[in-house]
Amino acid sequence: MDLVLVLVVVVVAVALFFDFTNGFHDAANAIATSVSTRALTPRLAVTMAAGMNLLGALLGTGVAQTIGSGIISPPTGVSGLAVVLAGLGGAIAWNLLTWWLGLPSSSTYALIGGLAGAAVAAGTTVHWEVLAWLVALPMILSPLLGLALGYAGMVGVLWAVRRRPFAPTMRRFRMAQSVSAAAMALGHGLQDAQKTMGVITLALVAGGLHQGSSIPLWVTLVAAVAMAAGTYAGGWRIMKTLGRRVIELDPARGFVAESVAATLLYGAAYLFHAPVSTTQTITGAIMGVGATRRLSAVRWGVAGNIAVAWALTIPGAALVAAALAALFGLLGA
Repeated sequence: MDLVLVLVVVVVAVALFFDFTNGFHDAANAIATSVSTRALTPRLAVTMAAGMNLLGALLGTGVAQTIGSGIISPPTGVSGLAVVLAGLGGAIAWNLLTWWLGLPSSSTYALIGGLAGAAVAAGTTVHWEVLAWLVALPMILSPLLGLALGYAGMVGVLWAVRRRPFAPTMRRFRMAQSVSAAAMALGHGLQDAQKTMGVITLALVAGGLHQGSSIPLWVTLVAAVAMAAGTYAGGWRIMKTLGRRVIELDPARGFVAESVAATLLYGAAYLFHAPVSTTQTITGAIMGVGATRRLSAVRWGVAGNIAVAWALTIPGAALVAAALAALFGLLGA
């Protein structure tokens, strides 16, 4: 069998494994607040999130096209496929490390960092302007917007229900969280599954099996299924960090945090085709709604550890990917 074809198959398989790890790594993003407020049981929440991730992955390809053609331009043939494979390796290594540590780092920026690091090491073109406007800027703005909108939204909700009895109101918000959690999971599928679609398409182009930036239907379907399977596998370590260690949430705050995060995910995907981090968006929103209780209610030490993981994600994944790219170069890829 032709070596290029073999490498394409390997890259597709590794990309789907990354998609699977993304699912179990980021499953907590969609369901941690609902589980921590007991709006949903853990198993029901994971099942719902898997289904909505599957549906969300089928609703667009704008982010996939940004990843597939806007981040790097690898050469065709074996060397280009080696760059893509090294980028995926860096992203997977970072995902597994932060999952083991229980830190909600960004699979999005791990993948982008991995691709950029591998491309730099291999002397391949990196589209720095796209990275600046569609990666770096959203990376900074998404948690800040989540925090600000979460705070503002929660203030509005508290004002709207200020004269209503507490217990019945919280029961209604607990029911509403089923909807907001589903919306959040849909946004996660819309964003994160598309990134794997983009990488697979990038590999197909490098292997000479596809032209242009359009996403083949079969790529969309297999990425959606892999994401859903990973989500169903669960992400209990990270769920604990987001759902309980940052702040103890009540149903109203959980509903607002999920609603804000879902809105930002949809806006980034459909308006700008920008790959934003589900993790950063929901974490910012959780801190925003928590700050309405009092600033000390947010465990800023835990939030600081998360921020450090965010800051290290792109360079960490890039370094691993660069080392893999150098190794592949020595092997003649």
